[in-house]
Amino acid sequence: MATLDTRSQSTLRPWLGVSAITASLFVFLTTELMPVGLLTPVSASLGISVGTAGLMVTLYGISAGLGVPFIVAWTRRVNRRVLLSALLAVLTLGNVVTAVSPNYPLVLTTRLVMGFASGVFWAIGVSMAMRLVPERHASRAAAVVMSGISVAAVVGIPLGTVLESLTDWRTTFLIWAGLSALVLLAVVAVIPSLPSANAVPVREVFLLPLRNARLRTVLLTVVLFVLGHFGAYTFVRPYLEESASATPFFVTAVLMVYGVGGAAGNLIAGYTVNRNLRGSSVAGCAGLVASLLSLLTIGHGQAGAIVSLALWGVSFGVVQLCQVNMTQAAAPDTFEAAMSLNTMAYNTSIAIGALAGGLFADHLGVTGVVWFGVALTAASLLLTLGTRRRAPRTAA
Repeated sequence: MATLDTRSQSTLRPWLGVSAITASLFVFLTTELMPVGLLTPVSASLGISVGTAGLMVTLYGISAGLGVPFIVAWTRRVNRRVLLSALLAVLTLGNVVTAVSPNYPLVLTTRLVMGFASGVFWAIGVSMAMRLVPERHASRAAAVVMSGISVAAVVGIPLGTVLESLTDWRTTFLIWAGLSALVLLAVVAVIPSLPSANAVPVREVFLLPLRNARLRTVLLTVVLFVLGHFGAYTFVRPYLEESASATPFFVTAVLMVYGVGGAAGNLIAGYTVNRNLRGSSVAGCAGLVASLLSLLTIGHGQAGAIVSLALWGVSFGVVQLCQVNMTQAAAPDTFEAAMSLNTMAYNTSIAIGALAGGLFADHLGVTGVVWFGVALTAASLLLTLGTRRRAPRTAA
């Protein structure tokens, strides 16, 4: 009995660590996107326009993308458990400062610093989870962590909006600071020491794509699918309102369907990437293209919109996990450094995709934005199909 208890504890503890990292992703992502639902009260309280208030999201994303390769390289010898704890401490303090800030410049400065912490988490979090469990379960651990994205979309952001309606936006950020502190305690309690596994200086980080053709291809694939996905997704609400006469309630419901689909896609890919990583990526990219074409053809009715967004969510969840595993497969000895470049490409492409989508929406209408998404995700699919089949079958 004692042996069985010991064995169960040794099996349980790594997955508790994976859960703590998933919770970390949840609080980081909801902190990044929560202002989307709070722009009106924040702007009214601080005496700024709604558009200016939107910089809370924009600057956070820019610092998360552009700063991460440098910070990951500069902290390359820091124990990853210690580094994650420090990042969560920055997040907690940042939410507190945001809640009590007397003016908007202090809010923006705080969000800028929090963005740097968020970017570093994206670079190290998945690799930490994959190191905690046996090698054969590494892809499944990555899938569990990535499912936190969908949980944040389905639960976190709407919850922040509800909390603001019951209290105010400052109290909402204080509550999120408390939640971040709880996650910090969980990380300290259940994650073991994780010395840095692949130290790479800054100069070497930026030389990786030049020396590694496979990594260069993966990063280009990421840029294309993120540009297409977020360019279209940013304007999904006005598209549904225009084409399907969607009400705010229906938009909320269908976006929740999308979020559940994303979580399902993560879990599906958690099982398929070990069998066929390239095939999983091709299927996910093809699903993205098909979902956008479906939205254009049958998305004018509510049933068609639901089907399209569900397929979109599942496909995006699959591609999300595949691109992480493809990065790992392309640069297994420098995974964190490669993921820092992945994070930079990802976040920068989100901003560019949203900007390009806005230009298409202004000049060609919101339907043009969806066609923009089709073109870019199709290019990502063609690039994936064009890669040779020499990638290892095992993702981790």
